[in-house]
Amino acid sequence: MKLIEHEAKHLLKTSGVAIPKGILVKNRGEASLLKGPVVLKSQVPVGGRGKLGGVVVVTASEDIPAAIDTLFALDIKGYRPHVLLAEEQLYIAREHYVALLVDRTTADIRLVAHATGGIEVEGNSKKEFLNIPIDDSTLASCTKQLAAYLGYELSKIEPLLLGLYSAFITNDATLIEVNPLILTTYDDLVCGDCKMELDDAARFRHPEWNFEDTLKDTNFVVLDKQGTIATIANGAGLAMATVDAVAARGMTPANFLDIGGGANTESVLRAFERIITFPRIEAIVINIFAGITRCDEVAKAIIAAKKQIEHLPPLFIRLAGTNFEEAVELLAQENIPTLATLEECLMAAQEQNV
Repeated sequence: MKLIEHEAKHLLKTSGVAIPKGILVKNRGEASLLKGPVVLKSQVPVGGRGKLGGVVVVTASEDIPAAIDTLFALDIKGYRPHVLLAEEQLYIAREHYVALLVDRTTADIRLVAHATGGIEVEGNSKKEFLNIPIDDSTLASCTKQLAAYLGYELSKIEPLLLGLYSAFITNDATLIEVNPLILTTYDDLVCGDCKMELDDAARFRHPEWNFEDTLKDTNFVVLDKQGTIATIANGAGLAMATVDAVAARGMTPANFLDIGGGANTESVLRAFERIITFPRIEAIVINIFAGITRCDEVAKAIIAAKKQIEHLPPLFIRLAGTNFEEAVELLAQENIPTLATLEECLMAAQEQNV
């Protein structure tokens, strides 16, 4: 499970690791909460954001709203963010690279570091990296080796590595990569950026996990990142039939999504949030035949999505089955129409773009 930067940094902070002060920005209206200089970061699940314009420093407060608009509209390797991370600007004296990772070949955890970090870290020779095994019994000696390698007093490195190791073990991580680890001009070590991956097999131990990548629970499959029609259905058979019907109409399905039999408002809302990261979606077709999944739960998720997600594409909704009447009434109160059949949904979606 790959975490978004702000999710990873939250776990680091919980383990006592220093991160920049920051807040999440969900829309342009929250620009009033920010003052320049500020660093705005697109929160997408891919690397290379800095080189592609996904990280910007905004000096003047009056320029922040336009910068927010630009980042929300910026496609980075097929992804658009539904949230930005706004952080304080750090004044940098040095940049390093530090990572903890599971080496599946040797079946141990490795501490990997380089004295020079930042966007060009991949240009460093592999021979120059510190690369040593680490566990509970060697944590103290590894701390000494890292301090000597980076050229710091032990007292500066000890809380950093202890926190990183605690975050790694506590969260069943397979990777924590801090790049850059920043020494500020105030002589503080701060994690400027962080990639973190967690072990999916350990999910049963973590009922608190509620990350963007947990959308895997809803059986979300990307079919075409440039597709124009997103689909939401329940049951693999109905989901496949919905995708096939979209294609038969000459439209391009972007995804396969079976929300399953235990879907609730939260899981369906997360699916909407993932769909809007696709750059060319023109319509969302919702095709539910409810059994265990209740129509009123789906309706509540639709209403929440309309209220919480800016620029939500037009919705074409067919609901049937458990609590159908309650769902239609809930949607009608919010002026959200439903249609009787999938065919009607597809016709309406197609006609809006004629």
